[in-house]
Order: sequence, then structure tokens, then C-alpha cells
Amino acid sequence: MKRKILVTSALPYANGSIHLGHLVEYIQTDIWVRFQKMRGHDCWLVCADDTHGTPIMLRAQKEGIRPEQLIARVYEEHTRDFAGFLIGFDNYYSTNTPETRELAEEIYAKLQAAELIEVRSIEQFYDPVKEMFLPDRFIKGECPKCGAKDQYGDNCEVCGAAYTPNELKHPYSAVSGAKPVLRTSDHYFFKLSDPRCQGFLRRWTREPGRLQPEAANKMQEWLGAEGENKLTDWDISRDAPYFGFEIPNAPGKYFYVWLDAPIGYMGSFANLCAKQGLDFDEYWRKDAATELYHCIGKDILYFHALFWPAELTHAGFRTPTKIFAHGFLTVDGQKMSKSRGTFITADSYLKQGLNPEWLRYYFAAKLTNTLEDIDLSLPDFIARVNSDLVGKYVNIASRAAGFISKRFDGKLTVADESLAPYAAIREAAPRIAELYEGREYSKALREIMALADTVNQYVDTVKPWELAKQEGQEAALHAACSNALNLFRLLTILLKPVLPALADRVAAFLNVAPLAWSDLDSLLAAGHVIQPYQHLMTRIDPKQVDALVEANKASLAPAPAAAPHSEQRHGEKQQQAAKDGAMAAAAGPHISIDDFMKVDLRIAKIVEASHVEGADKLIRLLLDIGEKKPRQVFAGIKSAYDPATLVGRLTVMVANLAPRKMKFGLSEGMVLAASDPEGKTGGLYILSPDSGAQPGMRVK
Repeated sequence: MKRKILVTSALPYANGSIHLGHLVEYIQTDIWVRFQKMRGHDCWLVCADDTHGTPIMLRAQKEGIRPEQLIARVYEEHTRDFAGFLIGFDNYYSTNTPETRELAEEIYAKLQAAELIEVRSIEQFYDPVKEMFLPDRFIKGECPKCGAKDQYGDNCEVCGAAYTPNELKHPYSAVSGAKPVLRTSDHYFFKLSDPRCQGFLRRWTREPGRLQPEAANKMQEWLGAEGENKLTDWDISRDAPYFGFEIPNAPGKYFYVWLDAPIGYMGSFANLCAKQGLDFDEYWRKDAATELYHCIGKDILYFHALFWPAELTHAGFRTPTKIFAHGFLTVDGQKMSKSRGTFITADSYLKQGLNPEWLRYYFAAKLTNTLEDIDLSLPDFIARVNSDLVGKYVNIASRAAGFISKRFDGKLTVADESLAPYAAIREAAPRIAELYEGREYSKALREIMALADTVNQYVDTVKPWELAKQEGQEAALHAACSNALNLFRLLTILLKPVLPALADRVAAFLNVAPLAWSDLDSLLAAGHVIQPYQHLMTRIDPKQVDALVEANKASLAPAPAAAPHSEQRHGEKQQQAAKDGAMAAAAGPHISIDDFMKVDLRIAKIVEASHVEGADKLIRLLLDIGEKKPRQVFAGIKSAYDPATLVGRLTVMVANLAPRKMKFGLSEGMVLAASDPEGKTGGLYILSPDSGAQPGMRVK
């Protein structure tokens, strides 16, 4: 049955470049949408630049231009980068548009009519030099917990503590450097604490399939137990000067960017509807039978799974069918961060001449439908692309096409559908479709590459290069190469959501129309003429990746520490040196990566847990680490855990620790746990991996 689907990706902020971390989301989303379109469904992908807020205003001021000029320039950069990585948006728009303004005002008016908007007077920091109220991230100072300098007004990057700007020591404005003062202002709040919102969100977040299991669990944690009211009202206004939409009948008050940003999904789709003649209400009315999916990073789950659905439903609109959240990208095991300079821009990747489909394939080969982070290992990137795409997949066509062109005038002969590789592909195709649908791309690609292995085994068996040298083997050579190219075509159909440009080049080479999923049901007929073969994909030269790293060296190197503002220089340098020395001593001496790799850390599933008679601190665990039988470990965690709550959990164990003979039995390893410095009762936490990890996996 033909489906009608609207898909959105999170809106990139119009204040910076697209980097490879961003592309995890857009590539993941694009693959899913392309798959739906290949299946024949009506599927629309919309997005927009998120253009409002204080950072946009301040950057424009710094550059001496209007905010509209800044966002227009960034729009061109973003659309260029997305096109470069083959992200097939049906509409890429902006939130600073009439459509988004009109919808924001409509939603606000409906929430106001429902008595879910309240005006309150609040006290906040004000910059007397810039004459503006300061968002939390534009206030810096000394962390009230650990004393670290130059920390933001909402949390400390050194110790991780969360706090309010009022708690900062020696606060200063990150805009002007002036000491901020507290002033009172009227703000507008969406009453998320209202019982109507609370009740709706408890039901909505528990509906099967609405959220991923780990996301649904996080929502329950934020909502609290039944009877609790942990959600606070949401401040949806900001004071002038501010770049955004002014709130109707509230001069000098503007919608906070997080109110109108998700409404930008609706604004972009409304703009598409005007272009394509689509029915906006068919996708957004409360009783809409169409499907709506939001693809986002796990860091903005709070806004999309709480604020957004509550805002939509109480304004009379439909809520998302599902929200797909994903993890972050690390590069060679380290978190990407602008402040630490560990990001590679999309533009630099393309300017170095690297094929965007190399990265699309590599990300897809790592992506699951969980919130688990993925790692871009540059050596693995080179090895996997060269092995899978060139060595396994493209190699099939390159070994067969030349013979068809030179010996048979480019004409194929009849395919032998009884061959095992055809049966394998027919059997696997529905399962691969289910994996694409479920966003289990890594599993889908493993299956496709296993099929490529099967096809290569066939080619190795028939040896067309040897048949070409033997007299009387023309028919066998013709059949072998025709079968190889037919099988190559079927593999290309399976890979097309990931490699759309390559698939189009293959279609041109095979002289066929753009490939659809239904084409898996047919083969190229005898007499079909193909075009002369040209190289479809080259291997990655490690020097190309070296050049990419070199081009981003300024951003890959650690950023210098920011100098503290003059008002913060209250301590002596000797005191800071002593503190730094104490921190280094606490961290202990450095070890090499070789030292670390000596420790064999494994994912372990707790299959049995019980008290140990006569032991005050121990729990006996049986741990499955993928071996024939579970290992017995005695862990000193009795003060923090009831054994019954541990069974079935995943944890991490040291698998190559020498067994220790204890009076209670042999302990064959150690589970990892964190504790507070004093090791107090209850301050003990065993480590738990993200869902998707399997017993026996190596932790490295």
C-alpha cells in the first residue's frame, strides 16, 4: 500500500559550518528517505536553517552586517555542502520566513487561548555596556563547585556541575566583558507543568514505537513517577535586542528560538506545498493519516519529545509518528568539539577531492537504530571502503564488462537464474528491506557485502579471464560475464539508498532507467546492450586522508585556553599551579596505548547474581562474555545492588585478569564500577554499555 510520509532532519544553526558530525544525521535520514522513494512511496524530506537568536545577532554585529545578510550567506554554504554529500532535500528553507512566522503566531495564539501561556516577572543578568539581557551561555565566571575559571552560566566543562548564572563566582559578560547586573523583566512561559501537558506526555511517550526504548526510558526519568510533577514551565520569550519574531501584542518581546525552530519544519513544508500543490493539512492536522518522522541528535531529545509534542497537541496539530534519535560522532575515539578543535568540515572534505559516497558508505556501515555514538576511525575508513566498495563490489563489474564490450558487441546473453547467487539475493532482499526500514544500516550492509562475496565466489569459479583464452568457450564466457553483470545490477539496487550517485552511473553503464526496488524482480534480457565500461570508483589513497587532516590542522589541534577576564584575576598563579599539579597527581602517570590494549575489556551479560553466604560486601555473578560457559566473578557491590536487579544487565569486565582463589570459590575476572572518592554506601555504580552491545564484544 502506498504510504504518504513526511520526514524532517534537525535544523542546523545558521552560525557555523556543516561538519562531519552533522552529516551523520543527514546521511542517515537521506538513506531512509531514498529507500522509501525507491519503494514507490510518497516521501518528502524537508529541513531549514535555524536562523534566530542572540548568537546570530552578535555575529552579524561583529561582522558589521545585518543578520539577514549573515543567514543568507550561511544558507548558501549549507546548501552547497548538503548537495555535495548528496542529501536529497525536497525543500531546504529558512526559519526566518513568512510561513514560519505565521505558524508560530497561530500556535502561540492557540496555546494562549487554552490558558497555557503565563506572564511572570523574572530576575536575570543584564549587560550594562551592550544594554541587553544575557542568555546563560553568554555569561561566564568561576564554577561555584570546583573553582574552574571561564565556565558558562549553566554548566561547568571541567567538573560537569550544573547550576544557574546567579551561582557563578565573579561573573562577566562574554559579549562585552563587563560585570553583569541583575534586572527584572516580564517573560512569557508555556505551562508545561499544567496537568493537561503532564498527562498527555506520560501517555504519548509510552506509546509503543513512538520513541526508541532508551529514549522512552529517559523521558520517564525526566517526567518522574506518577504523581510527581518534575517538568517546569518553559520560558518562550526573550527581550530586545534579539533577532527573531516579535510576540504579537508584546512590544520588545520575542519568541525564543526554540519555540519557532521546530515550527520551521512546518514552515518549510508549507513552502513545499505551495510549490508542489500538496495539502498541508493532510500531513499536519490532528487526525492526519499520513506519517511524520523527526530525525534528530540525542542532545535535543528533550525539546522534541517533551516541548514539541505538548506544544503541537494543545495547539490542535498532529504529533510525530516517531522520533528517531541518534548518537554523536567521534573521530579516532575522541569526541568532536569546536572548543577542542576536533572537527572536520564538510567543505574541507570535498575540497580535498574525497568521494562523498566513501563517507556515506562508512557511516552507514556503522549506523544502528539506537542512540549509540559512532566512531570515524580514519585507518578503518580507508580499509573498509577499499575492501568493500572497490575490492568486493565494483570489482565484479570491472572483471566482466570488458569481455562483453570487446567480444560480444556489448550484448548480454540469457541469465541462468538457477545459480546460487541469484537465489541468495532473492532470499535476502526482503530482510534487507526490513533492515533499511528499521534504520539498521550496518546490518543491511553486512548482508549486502556477504552477497557480494557470494557473487565474487561465482566469478572466481567460472574464471572468465581463463575462458577468454580457451578456444570453443565463447558461450561459457558470454554466460559467465552476463551473469556477473546481472548480479552486479541486483547488488547495486540494494546499495542505491547509500550510494545514489554511483547507482546512477551504474544505470547509465548498464543502459537502463534509474533503478527502483521493484527492479529486483527482473533481470536484463538476452540481447540487452550495455555501454563501454568506465571506472566506477577508485580506492582511497591514504595520502588523501593525510591531506585532509593537514587541511584541518588548525581545527584538529587543541584550542588554546581562553584568557580570563581581568575581573577574575583574583587568585595567585602559584595557587593555580598547585591546583593543576594536584589534578595531575590525582590522574596518575600516563600510560601508552599499548599498555591500555593489554587490558582485555569485554561486554558481559549478567546471567545469574546471588548473595555470598558469610560475605559482607560480595555478590556472586555469572557472566556471559561469549564463551562456552559463563565466568564466575565475586564483586564487592553488595552495598549498592540487590542481586535480583542485576540479572540480564550488560556490564564491562576485565577478561584477562589472573583468576583469584577465594574462600568462596574462584573469581575469574573483575567487573568495572565507579564510586565516589570515599566509597560511601550507595556511591557505587557498575558500568553499563549502550543498548546494541553484545556479550563478548571487545571494549577498546
